[in-house]
Amino acid sequence: MEQQYPMVSYAQLSKATNNFSRSNLIGQGSFGSVYKGIFYENEMIVAVKVINLKQKGASRSFAAECDALRSIRHRNLIKIITICSSIDHNGDDFKALVYEYMESGSLEEWLHQSNDQLGNCTLSLIQRLNIAIDVASAIEYLHHHCQPPIVHGDLKPSNVLLDQDMVAHVGDFGLARILSDQPLGTAPRTESSSIGIKGTVGYVAPGNYFYFGATHNRRISCTTTLLAIIYNMLNDGLTLHEFAKMALPEGVIEIVEPSLSLEVRTGNSWTRENGRVKIEECLVALVRIGVLCSTESPAQRIEMTEVVSKLRDARDCFVRTTA
Repeated sequence: MEQQYPMVSYAQLSKATNNFSRSNLIGQGSFGSVYKGIFYENEMIVAVKVINLKQKGASRSFAAECDALRSIRHRNLIKIITICSSIDHNGDDFKALVYEYMESGSLEEWLHQSNDQLGNCTLSLIQRLNIAIDVASAIEYLHHHCQPPIVHGDLKPSNVLLDQDMVAHVGDFGLARILSDQPLGTAPRTESSSIGIKGTVGYVAPGNYFYFGATHNRRISCTTTLLAIIYNMLNDGLTLHEFAKMALPEGVIEIVEPSLSLEVRTGNSWTRENGRVKIEECLVALVRIGVLCSTESPAQRIEMTEVVSKLRDARDCFVRTTA
């Protein structure tokens, strides 16, 4: 990695972030903190992820992220600009990754806003569709177009970042796993054996927002981002998969995020009954995709290539209906 990217010094990053000022802190995770920075030489705005080397596993996370990012290139993956492996002003080891800055923040911030923010920045259905397609496309690339395939390992809304055009980029490869060189889907399927993949509690079980597991045949399964993107809050202790399956098909409109329900019922494009019905059919299709991605049996979950195709079909249907 050091040979692939130009190295930057601790002093340069300290200057860019105003000595890692809390006013520039834009995110925190298990293995470090992320700061907004400006390289004043060229006025480039960046995101600087400073690794907390005192945290157990942090050095391993830094190495995993460097390994994963070494050869991947995709419009929906965060672009790494450079790295820093040096010492700080106290003489302690210092490691950081420098990424392109995402102006619109994380998907987490958009999905879980405070009450005083709700009227200002709510994601429309077409934006949510585009974000779901962006994320699914990134994961499909990692699973099927990288050799060897890569499992992200910690996909969740806070690790999906949005640029100024609201294009989604998947980031944080600190828990990524690079699998063997055997192409996905070429070995016999099994359901019982699996590779343990660490991740954030609440996002790694098959019934929750995001899950990427790998069986020994390296067939990667996924609970799509779609369910988290369009759903209202859960209740009754149900998993997201159970909640979705119970709602299909008639109850879908009652469980989607309230702003989407409002779009269906009051938007100008939905004043005609036929248009309203078509939009509800689109929502049902999206929920069905999520259910197919989150079945308990890995062998029954659809491949990411099919997920991307189905999401694009749903978006095309939506666009035709509202045109």
